[in-house]
Parts: sequence; structure tokens; C-alpha cells
Amino acid sequence: MTKRLTDKQKKEIVKGFKNGINIDALAQQYSCTNTTIIRNLKKNLGDLKYKELFKNSKSYKEKSKTINEENDLRESNSTDKDSKNKSDNFKFLNVDSFASSFAPIDSFFEIPPIDHEINSASRKELSSVPLLEVEFPKVVYMIVDKKIELEIKLLKDFPEWEFLPHEDLNRKTLELFIDLNIAKRSCNKEQKVLKVPNTDVFRIAAPFLIAKGISRIVCAENLIAL
Repeated sequence: MTKRLTDKQKKEIVKGFKNGINIDALAQQYSCTNTTIIRNLKKNLGDLKYKELFKNSKSYKEKSKTINEENDLRESNSTDKDSKNKSDNFKFLNVDSFASSFAPIDSFFEIPPIDHEINSASRKELSSVPLLEVEFPKVVYMIVDKKIELEIKLLKDFPEWEFLPHEDLNRKTLELFIDLNIAKRSCNKEQKVLKVPNTDVFRIAAPFLIAKGISRIVCAENLIAL
């Protein structure tokens, strides 16, 4: 399981970010990934506030500096190459010297064509973890509407998984929350938070969920395959 941050650590991360500590340093300090830090900052600050602070942060400035340096280097290399090509246009070719050093190739070998079928089976999805291999916390929370209907999202609604293929992004997904406060902040007026004290219910209900077209669960940093 991915390391879970305590409420105290999350508050310290937000405070440190506001004080100018960059994301790489925070990830190293709390022994977690940059994705974990960014997700918690967005959940606690909101996207707009996070983007505003990030643009003023050391992380953003260092990233911009690196991009500018790479662009300068690319332009410099391109200029040097153009200059060399122009210089080469003025060189005379010594035909006699070239002819004397040329020797025809009198042997060759043929590369046989590939005559076996290529395995075109779908790639194994490394991003998701099978449900049976997941060890949930003792208690999780999920969002339902007032009629206790599940809130179903598409995987493309989660920015952190946008790198997946288009086919995967259209999968129906349930979101589970480990932190009650984060779950409450994700609710609108027509919804409420449902406490799930026994997480075995997801393994028991997996066939029912799949029948409804739900094939993934997002929980913290994990993408779980039913």
C-alpha cells in the first residue's frame, strides 16, 4: 500500500508549501511521491489557490529556469549546426582522393523476413492493482446521493490518471476516501458521506459492481481493478 499521511503531516505540508518549500523537498521530507504532495495540497487548498502558490514557488521558478536553459541550448546547437553547414558549402571536394579510397562492396547478406505471428495481446495494465491484493484500512468513506445511490465517475475525471489510454479513461469508477474531512469537502448539497466499516463488502459486491459497468475503484493513490 502507498504510504498514507497523517492529518498533522498534511497540515505541515500545506504550511511548508505556503512558506515557500518546494514540492521535491516536501516529498523527500515526508518519504512520499510528488504526486502525493500535489494531491494533498490541491485537496486542502483548492486548485486555484494551489496554482497561485505554485507559480510563486521555488518549484515553478526552477522548472521555468530549466526549460529556458534547455531552449537556449537547443537554439545554440541549431545555430552551430547551421554555421557548420554553411561553412561546408564552401569546401571543395577532392575527387581523386575520394575515388582512390572508395572500394566497392563485393559481398552482402540478406536479412530474412519475419515469418512468425507477433503476439498482439493487450498489454498488462501496470497502473491498477487487483482488488484481491489490496489491503484497505479498517474504515473508508464514500459519497452517495440522498437516495443512497452510488456516485459513479469516469476515470478521466481524476487528473492524476489522465496519462492512461483513452479506453481506460472512459471506465466507470467509484472513489473511496480514507479521510472523513476530505470526503465531506468533496460532497455537494445533494450528496452525503457514507461510512463503510467493513471493506470486505467491496470484494463481496464486486460482481454486482461489474454488472453495473463499474470496473475501477480509486482510493488515495491507488487505482484498483475489480
